[in-house]
Amino acid sequence: MADKRDYYEVLGVERGASRDKIKAAYRKLAVKYHPDRNPGDKDAEERFKEAAEAYAVLSDEDKRAHYDRFGHAAIGDQPFTGFDASIFGDFADILGNFFGFEGMFGGGRRRTGPERGSDLRTGVSVTFEEMARGVERTLKVPREENCETCGGSGAAAGARPETCRACAGRGQVRVAQGFFTMVRSCPQCGGSGQVVSNPCASCHGAGRVERTREITVPIPAGVEDGTRVRVVGQGEAGVRGGPSGDLYVVVRVEPHERLVREAADLHLEQEVSAFLAALGTELEVPTLDGREKVTVPAGTQFGDTAVLRGKGLPRVKRSGLGDFVVHFRVVVPKKLSGREKELLHQLVREEERPGVFQKVKELFEGNG
Repeated sequence: MADKRDYYEVLGVERGASRDKIKAAYRKLAVKYHPDRNPGDKDAEERFKEAAEAYAVLSDEDKRAHYDRFGHAAIGDQPFTGFDASIFGDFADILGNFFGFEGMFGGGRRRTGPERGSDLRTGVSVTFEEMARGVERTLKVPREENCETCGGSGAAAGARPETCRACAGRGQVRVAQGFFTMVRSCPQCGGSGQVVSNPCASCHGAGRVERTREITVPIPAGVEDGTRVRVVGQGEAGVRGGPSGDLYVVVRVEPHERLVREAADLHLEQEVSAFLAALGTELEVPTLDGREKVTVPAGTQFGDTAVLRGKGLPRVKRSGLGDFVVHFRVVVPKKLSGREKELLHQLVREEERPGVFQKVKELFEGNG
């Protein structure tokens, strides 16, 4: 006892330190001196043991109170050889992220109750038009299901699962690793505590078989690219009577050759001749419901827009439709015939309506 260092000194904390500070100090030392990071280093191993012993005492309120009052005499002269599961229940939090320990120091448990089946994930592609209307897809989904022959028990007819001899039915085994005593799921029974000596011929004792099922998945109208559609209960079957998992379908929407989506609104870039933009006209534009007429006001500039209300996409989880926005791209001809040039010059010189033809001149000079 006389050779032991003060536990507060070992962890590098003050005597009045909170439990969180003690835990943080131990975590730092445990990571620094852990044998996996210092293979063959006896000094590091002793430092790790020393820090673990200090933490075992100072993290327990009763032991800490006795230690504060009587020092090492309160602990006795028994050598520190292992870990108390009641003290080190948080070791998975302290060391698990660094060294991948699972079920350390009695943290594991036998899996005996119902377990939910695993979720499954797949993908599906739809065209832009299908997305706008909504569509159904029938997918072939491979998944694990409970064996119909044995009802998921894994045993042949008339046989029953037996207690696993490797773990005596506990579902856990203890494995010595250095000065650690690790508790892990039994590799013989997989943690269930039972084995099947007379297995079912259909599933070979697994209790589960792989089946491919055709599942119809509704794709709601207006979904965005990357949306996950959840189909409840169509994942893998649960274990020991547990519920089935879910199927998640990731929807990929193919882009449209002309339309651009923004939430529920659709955008279209439409070319219009500079002459018609100056004078005003009416055009037909392609929408998802067919061709629609749109007015081009006289004097329309490059980038001006016209909006067709309610001609966009369905609003997901809301009522109503988005809008269809037409962006005008005023196009100035690059080549003119002699006659066209003559007429344009004549129009520019025309004095009776200077405003209109000055606008034509500005369009050509600004966009030519």
